[in-house]
Amino acid sequence: MDPALIKLVIELISGAVGGNLAGAASKNIDLGTLWNSVAGIVGGGIGGQILSAVLGAGAASGGGLDIGSIIQQVAGGGVGGAVLLAIVGIIKNAMAKSA
Repeated sequence: MDPALIKLVIELISGAVGGNLAGAASKNIDLGTLWNSVAGIVGGGIGGQILSAVLGAGAASGGGLDIGSIIQQVAGGGVGGAVLLAIVGIIKNAMAKSA
């Protein structure tokens, strides 16, 4: 299996976990398990790719799946998922208050 695809799957799963953890930690931004997961998956994919580009993981690791690369994908995906969920939750709450 292609290492790039494996890294993307790790980012997406980590994003879903990060989104659900952020939703559980703050009920103000919680969208429910399904939408926490969806926002987390999208944020995880975006966050993981941004972190890889910033840290240059593709060039440094040669596209391999070493432990450092996997940890980077988990961190990028989890944080990206939590951040996107927080943004979506804040926007949702702002729209609910204005309506």
